[in-house]
Amino acid sequence: MNSQDKSSQTSSASDAYRFDSEGALLETQLPLPRRQGKVRDVYDLGDDLLIVSTDRISAFDYILPSGIPGKGALLTAMSRFWFDRMDDGTIGGGKIGHHLISTDVPEAVAKLVDPEPLRGRVMVARKAEVVPFECVVRGYLEGSGWRAYQDSGEICGVKLPAGLRQCDQLASPIFTPSTKAEAGHDENVSFEVMAEGAGIETSSSLRELSLMIYQDAARIAAERGILIADTKFEFGWFGEDDAAKKLIIIDEVLTPDSSRFWSADEYEPGRSQRSFDKQFVREWLLASDWDRNSEPPKLPAEIIEKTAARYREGFDRLVG
Repeated sequence: MNSQDKSSQTSSASDAYRFDSEGALLETQLPLPRRQGKVRDVYDLGDDLLIVSTDRISAFDYILPSGIPGKGALLTAMSRFWFDRMDDGTIGGGKIGHHLISTDVPEAVAKLVDPEPLRGRVMVARKAEVVPFECVVRGYLEGSGWRAYQDSGEICGVKLPAGLRQCDQLASPIFTPSTKAEAGHDENVSFEVMAEGAGIETSSSLRELSLMIYQDAARIAAERGILIADTKFEFGWFGEDDAAKKLIIIDEVLTPDSSRFWSADEYEPGRSQRSFDKQFVREWLLASDWDRNSEPPKLPAEIIEKTAARYREGFDRLVG
């Protein structure tokens, strides 16, 4: 490598990461093909994907200018915890396949950029053909499910008993799929609508797998004093031969960004519950003068610290 090549490589490495003033990793720019979600930067490694969980945080469909330091590493570690439970059969009895290969920074990537900011926040994952529906499981009545129940007495075509209160536990978990929106909100749909789009056999398999994962994960969490109110899963088809393709779970799984976690000792139906997530951020934004139609404001240091602590508390109770 000549001196010009070395200079070019050093320059690209120094431009690979963008942090905010609090030290949160807001963006990665590795010299690889990239697409960005609200939280994750996804790179094409050829046969596999490199999924980087940044410290970005979103609210009301906006990515905020402030991040939550360490959040991405916690999400990655929590997903790894649940994927390990699938591998050892604690979740799904050995029937659940997933996309995670490794949480180590690949050597090829470490040669391109300084690997230190990536450590603890990456997943090397199998490529899969994504099923275009979110697989939502609800064990308690909250969020969009609570609003739908108040309007019609049902959620996504699932009729529920009259007289339920906000955050009541359901008699048994229900499967309530939604579309996957590229921007804005996903749309809740009935199982029948999902079956029309994905096929009845695929949809039935996804419902069975989703309920299985939720019930096993909810039992594990309950042993640690945590209630999983609801969660959403993403699945994809994996395999080169169409005849041998199988459904595997992809993306993050059972994290505070994809699930609603409550403390069992604080649980009281009939009102909203404190969650182990970005609740402090949402409440501060609602109380601010932000109109939710323009670029959002930076978060105060106190809100960032409280939010980081809440994510950490949920992680420690579940995984620690």
